[in-house]
Amino acid sequence: MEILRERSTTDQVWQAAEEFVLLFHRENPQAGDPRRRLAEVRAELADTGTYRHTAQELAHGARVAWRNSNRCIGRLYWNSLRVRDRRELTDADAIAAECFQHLREATNGGRVRPTITVFAPDTPDRPGPLIWSEQLIRYAGYGDHPSITVGDARNAPLTGALRALGWSGGAGTPFDLLPLVVQGVDDKPRWFDTPADAVMEVPIEHPEDPGWAEWGLRWHAVPAISNMCLEIGGIHYPAAPFNGWYMGTEIGARNLADTDRYNLLPAVGRRLGLDTSSDRSLWKDRALVELNRAVLHSFDRAGVTIADHHSESRRFLAHMAREERKGREVGADWSWIVPPISGAATPVFHRTYEDRPSTTTYVHHAGAVERAQGRYLV
Repeated sequence: MEILRERSTTDQVWQAAEEFVLLFHRENPQAGDPRRRLAEVRAELADTGTYRHTAQELAHGARVAWRNSNRCIGRLYWNSLRVRDRRELTDADAIAAECFQHLREATNGGRVRPTITVFAPDTPDRPGPLIWSEQLIRYAGYGDHPSITVGDARNAPLTGALRALGWSGGAGTPFDLLPLVVQGVDDKPRWFDTPADAVMEVPIEHPEDPGWAEWGLRWHAVPAISNMCLEIGGIHYPAAPFNGWYMGTEIGARNLADTDRYNLLPAVGRRLGLDTSSDRSLWKDRALVELNRAVLHSFDRAGVTIADHHSESRRFLAHMAREERKGREVGADWSWIVPPISGAATPVFHRTYEDRPSTTTYVHHAGAVERAQGRYLV
């Protein structure tokens, strides 16, 4: 059963559109006087109930949405976002193909490029397409028992739903690529196998212990979020996958370490010869540091872009200072900005932030989390 998608009234769209057009012209003086553009938008809204962004507005809006993302620590580079305008696409096959091309271009041989691909928006006549998958690249989670999962336990429900729909599964390894789930306009969600040439993976090994190689750990190079809606000036683009590059803690302190993901800390602790019988030995903390060292070492050795949490924390404060000099206030969610390891050792820990709302940003709409879990596939 599908959750109803959000709809905005014409007045709501106009209010957000006016705010965005004024911002666009203020930050792009070469665009000239905004009054003519506002008149065009108002007339188009009155005639059709929506309006179409120019290519320049779309690009700037996508970048501003990144700038406004309160949960992202890596916003210093917001103006470097590459924008792929694919608004003409509404069909699942074409969208899936462009998503895989997005990955190839964003990977860039390991020198990861922040990229967004924007597909058709919602209109009063019909909702736009959707990408159900949480990210363009996800690993399968298999398991016949609740406490035993091979692969990414987070993705076990989606894996099961896809298999019920006819996906035969991968080789049964901890790092089998899941298909991408796309729903075109006037279509049911369908799955598409991820081409191997669209995904660069990094083998995870420890800088001092070659025995880690026996585990066969790896992670993909590009974190491309795909189930968030891009909102620009009242227009919703429900399919707009985007990526930056990884911060090491996302992989080493969350994806590979969380108990509901790969839960590797006990194995790392045993490998290090630590006393894992009591939390008071701080074996989890020591294992977490070594796992994060392994991630950074492996990405550096492979020549793949990755940030560490200390450097990225300093860059975030540089971003805040730069924005404040331009007269722009920066919103942030403390619980997301502070890294999940050694938080107090980073400068972002020692201050407060205001979680500011914006009409140009990336948001999870109702049903996005459930769709990413395959809740409505079967």
